[in-house]
Amino acid sequence: MSILIRNAAAILTGLRGAGERHAGPDLRIDNGIIAAMGALTPQPGEQIIDARDCVVYPAWVNTHHHLFQSLLKGEPQGLDLSLTPWLAATPYRFRAAFDEHSFRLAARIGLIELLRSGCGTVADHNYLYYPGMPYDGSAILFDEADKLGLRFVLCRGGATRTRQLESELPQALRPESLDDFLSDCARLTARYHQAAPDAMRRVVMAPTTPLYSMSPEELRTCAREARRLGIRLHSHLSETVEYQNSARERYDRSPVAFCGEYEWLGKDVWFAHLVKLDRDEIGQLGATGTGIAHCPQSNGRLGSGIADIPALEAAGVPVSIGVDGAASNEAADMISETHAAWLMQRARRGELARPRALGGDSEGGADAARIEDVVRWGTAGGAAVLGLDAIGTLEVGKAADIAIYKLDDPRYFGLHDIAIAPVASGGRPSLRALLVGGRVVAEHDAIPGIDMAQLAAQAREAVATLQRRSGV
Repeated sequence: MSILIRNAAAILTGLRGAGERHAGPDLRIDNGIIAAMGALTPQPGEQIIDARDCVVYPAWVNTHHHLFQSLLKGEPQGLDLSLTPWLAATPYRFRAAFDEHSFRLAARIGLIELLRSGCGTVADHNYLYYPGMPYDGSAILFDEADKLGLRFVLCRGGATRTRQLESELPQALRPESLDDFLSDCARLTARYHQAAPDAMRRVVMAPTTPLYSMSPEELRTCAREARRLGIRLHSHLSETVEYQNSARERYDRSPVAFCGEYEWLGKDVWFAHLVKLDRDEIGQLGATGTGIAHCPQSNGRLGSGIADIPALEAAGVPVSIGVDGAASNEAADMISETHAAWLMQRARRGELARPRALGGDSEGGADAARIEDVVRWGTAGGAAVLGLDAIGTLEVGKAADIAIYKLDDPRYFGLHDIAIAPVASGGRPSLRALLVGGRVVAEHDAIPGIDMAQLAAQAREAVATLQRRSGV
């Protein structure tokens, strides 16, 4: 089937350099692939999508999320806490309250929120697993993404150890055995994983955090088993100074050096956060091609800091963007996340500015990140980190994962450069259409089969149930 996107006002491609913008104004899609770009003539029987006054981007690629947290937004007990106490106050306190229905509803809400921001690929770091779990959360996540037509990467989290005695823990907080964790990763890989560069489904091995979730030798075993299975590795790292404290006190080395010792660095590995790094760690990440999922809003909300993305990228680190869980980021969508990434990198560099009397040579950091950089991180960068080489950019021969934004809100009126609007102006632009693999999965801000009023009512009911079950 052929689709012609016509008369786009601006196109950002996700590419570097001279190719980061394309004059268009048209894109032709044949059998799910971008077949041509330029001034094109409609063909007989071709479906037309009118993109007049619209901006066209590659569909966003979200490389780090916790979808089950979509029912934990703004939870009061954790709202003003930093990472470690927040974990106890919110996500871990509520995890036993989730059942199959609430887990499925949370996944659906999170995926819809992402879809409406123009996101076509979601990598979810799900760590809600425990012995004797009465439902298959992995199957639910794949099913919900499939219903919406999204590409989905399951980062199968979990832990084999905890900081408390197992006998004192409720069932939903108990760790798994290494054998159970590895066997489930193998099961999921056999059932769902697709190796193709335009895969709709992927599986990743993703212990929740290297320093706390497994022993060092177990981490090495996981790395080797993942590579035997042909899947990637993912986890959290260096989100706060406590990672540095723990690694140096327990292992007498930095968190990145620790990961390297146990085979957790390489082009098939990416970490969320990487906020607290020294110069040697940045160099080691770059030298090994280890990637980052930059999560600026969550890092800001929890007071963790701002990752030095320009330094990481200059060192050779593949950069992508993740929204993280909605329990630490009350707007878990790619528009608000990229807007925050753009502003926070500038603020970070500006914070380092000093007067000339103290050796300074600038007054700010407005050159730290361009809109085109942020678009590249959130599209091509995400595709590279996930190994989905057929998506992430708008160019002939790539899969047609395309977001078309209609800028009909006053916040976009008066712009001199309409191409930057979705990232620079913030908010959420109206979604004229979202295509994934050439299939239209949303049009005119609507998703087929989704009743937003009903979804909102279900969310309110589910929040009340979770609060009751957790003793709020």
